[in-house]
Amino acid sequence: MTHFHHLTRRGALKAGAGATAAAIVGAPAILHAQTATLKITTWGGKWGEVMKGEVLPAFEKEFKCTVSADQAFPYVPKLQASPKSNPVYDVLHTNSNEQWNCVELGLVEAKLDHKKIPNIADVYPYAISDKIVGVSIFTSAIGLGYRTDKGLKKPTSWKDLADPALAGMRGGYIIPVNSLGQAHLMMLGKVYGKGFTDLDAAYKALEALKPIKLVDFTGQMEKMLLSGEVSMGVIHDSGIYRYDGQNQPIDFAIPSEGVLALEQVLNVTPGSKVKELAYAYINYMLRPDVQKKLSETVWYSPSNRKVNLDAKYDARLFNTEAKVAQLIQPDWKWYNARKEEIDLKVTRLLKG
Repeated sequence: MTHFHHLTRRGALKAGAGATAAAIVGAPAILHAQTATLKITTWGGKWGEVMKGEVLPAFEKEFKCTVSADQAFPYVPKLQASPKSNPVYDVLHTNSNEQWNCVELGLVEAKLDHKKIPNIADVYPYAISDKIVGVSIFTSAIGLGYRTDKGLKKPTSWKDLADPALAGMRGGYIIPVNSLGQAHLMMLGKVYGKGFTDLDAAYKALEALKPIKLVDFTGQMEKMLLSGEVSMGVIHDSGIYRYDGQNQPIDFAIPSEGVLALEQVLNVTPGSKVKELAYAYINYMLRPDVQKKLSETVWYSPSNRKVNLDAKYDARLFNTEAKVAQLIQPDWKWYNARKEEIDLKVTRLLKG
């Protein structure tokens, strides 16, 4: 663990006086180390409540440190504006698309030192695949959420969102600002064309979804589904399952073509002054007991194979080799390189 020495002007005067006295009596002067502070990002909502209420205090106690957690999204502009030699964060928690942007800018490590993260040996392969920068501590499955009280059949394909009966009652995202919308666009290329990089097929399929209600964030999609403003929409499974036991007429469907992975990724900043502590935090977040607590609170699928979930979570979350095989990881490096031209195209397509 890393400690820092810090003296104020008053402290310096006292230290000087102490040193003089020590010289007179022959005793050593003693300087006290300041508690290390780990600067991280983390989500708000229920996730943030559990992190700040339980997970982070336990980490602080165990590692005798202080954690400064920023919940004010977006994080990347703040990290980009801070000096690389003294970054505003030591550990960046964000989704895969932004981690890829950050590694291109030199804001996060291109590859983590796995020797400093013992629990990484127990993660599913997707958590450290070549589609990941850093390590995924949890994932959600992006599929279709739908109302169960509107006479709809449970969706079995991504093509079901294009059902003419859903005109004006289907939901999607403003693609330039939301990674679920971007992932859905790539999936349209696979479903209607030659693959995830078939943008022409994706654009054509996207335009066929009009009229469609578009939102910025998944929380807004949750609200539209709960209120009945939309009958079906693109959403991650935890956005539906978190309402379990509340008698809400909504459910989640896994399309036959597969679901897209929405990963929660941690990475270390190269200029962190507390790298040892940063790595300890990542290892801590991959610990089975921590993973279980968060999984069963926010319905995220754990990356650690050794997590034993209670029955209702075990039945739905992606926590076996067979289940995680259904997860499709988008190629964010490929997408980010074309994002500007894609943004212009989809904005024109969906305008009006």
